[in-house]
Amino acid sequence: MENFKEKFLKWLGSLGPGMITAALVFGPSKMTITSKMGAIYGYSLLWLVVVAIFFMAIFTGMATRIGVATEQSLLATVRQKWGKGAAVAMGIGVFLVASSFQAGNSVGVGIAAGELFHTSPVPWILFFNLFAIGLLFFRSFYPVLEKTMIFLIVLMLLSFITTLFWAKPGVVEMSEGLVTPRVPDGSLGLIIAFTASCFSIVGALYQSYLIQERIRINPAVRNGRNDSSTGIVLLGVMCLIVIVCAAAILKPKGIAVNSASDMAKALEPLFGSNASAVFLIGLFGAAFSSVIGNASVGGTLLGDALGLGSNFSSKQVRYLVALVMVIGAFVAIRFGKLPLELIVFAQSVTIFVVPFIGTVMYLVANDAGVMGDKVNKPFVKIFAGLGLLIIFALALVNVKELFFNNPLFK
Repeated sequence: MENFKEKFLKWLGSLGPGMITAALVFGPSKMTITSKMGAIYGYSLLWLVVVAIFFMAIFTGMATRIGVATEQSLLATVRQKWGKGAAVAMGIGVFLVASSFQAGNSVGVGIAAGELFHTSPVPWILFFNLFAIGLLFFRSFYPVLEKTMIFLIVLMLLSFITTLFWAKPGVVEMSEGLVTPRVPDGSLGLIIAFTASCFSIVGALYQSYLIQERIRINPAVRNGRNDSSTGIVLLGVMCLIVIVCAAAILKPKGIAVNSASDMAKALEPLFGSNASAVFLIGLFGAAFSSVIGNASVGGTLLGDALGLGSNFSSKQVRYLVALVMVIGAFVAIRFGKLPLELIVFAQSVTIFVVPFIGTVMYLVANDAGVMGDKVNKPFVKIFAGLGLLIIFALALVNVKELFFNNPLFK
């Protein structure tokens, strides 16, 4: 019995990096996309969550093994194998993407808290960004980050499961949606948006840094269990629940969804103000976790690219993480949303950075000289290779949408 308890506690202790990755990926934009999927297409796109989560788990597991197998950061390995230019390009690219999308996370925090307390979102944007920056300067930031993200994941799960209880979805329709792949007319845009955001290569990449931060604090972790899959499975569960809630609540009423907060507004007349408040708490958890997580990714990767270090003990890295938060808060307050030009810029950088990062991770994880016994096994090689094809296909679709169908380029 004691042995089981000891193993269980060790497993709980290994969840941190995977939970952080899940929390930073599941932001306000993900809630908007999943709400739309359910509100417009009902349960028919549930299968897509399983597919996207499978590939996300493959790449997150690969990043975990890279973090355990190597003594240096992933960008340091890239610098060693392909030169300084490749490492700097990756770091700056990730920083630009994180900074560009940070405004949307800040807006999400402001709207969730503002709707909850019936106030303007601006004071909440300021307060929670300042609070997040304050967390950065704890002596040991990583344990604070881990505990905060696990708390926010639990908060989101409780919120969405409670909303699911109110929704009373159709179990048979849910089962069919999970096991029967369908592509309803007009759904391709949402399918692409969801796959690109859920199968997050930048989030997977960051996993290797989180693992190495844990090892730096406690070297024994390198030889212990490092579970990345539980957090990613929970990411999938949260996506499924929001789609199901939207399918059960919004689709029958024909309610359109333009933002994640529209779901909360729709709940109030149907189930009362408590249901709306519970969902807004989940939205807050999603937005605040992304404010911290997204900024951590951008700041850490830029710090590593510029040779300032890659761990949270570096003051310069913490300042760069804070810089991403400041940029996001400024844009959110100045414009009230993510401006179209900034979205186009972020997408432009993403199109070129993400396939590059995915390819680099795949090549490093296949290199026995770097990975030793942690090198990719045949199963991972095959499905990670298939995942790379999906990443390149998404990039090509985005090039077409961004540069040929975008009014800014006409």
